[in-house]
Amino acid sequence: MPDTIQPSKRHAQRESWDHYFMKLALNVAERSTCERATVGAVLVKDHRIIATGYNGSISGDPHCDEAGHLMRDGHCIRTLHAEMNAILQCALNGVSTKGATVYVTFFPCLNCTKALVQAGVSKIYYANDYRNDPYAEELLANHHVEAVHLTVKD
Repeated sequence: MPDTIQPSKRHAQRESWDHYFMKLALNVAERSTCERATVGAVLVKDHRIIATGYNGSISGDPHCDEAGHLMRDGHCIRTLHAEMNAILQCALNGVSTKGATVYVTFFPCLNCTKALVQAGVSKIYYANDYRNDPYAEELLANHHVEAVHLTVKD
């Protein structure tokens, strides 16, 4: 007779999906190559990861941690933002983002907010406020995209 595997006590107290995905976004952020802002994003549909992204350069180009920052108007223009990298990964692979949820380590900048709305993302979970743009917040409200501040403890 085969042994029966008993569920662990940890299993009975599993963290929520939202906390799980946010922890993954925090882990993805560790891949960031621009230390000015180490940001990670995880795009999810039906509790399945469809893409991840972090702040870094275009594939094949030098990264900030290799070549330094390329600054213009107070921004590093060498870097693609985490949210954009995740959206572009879906586009490259033909994966729809319509109705997806994004877990991101910081509130999205205005350009990323516009891209997320345009990509059909329906919900944003973010771990930290960061220069939350009033127009970005207005866009989210006008397009019925819920933004939820979700803190994660280790």
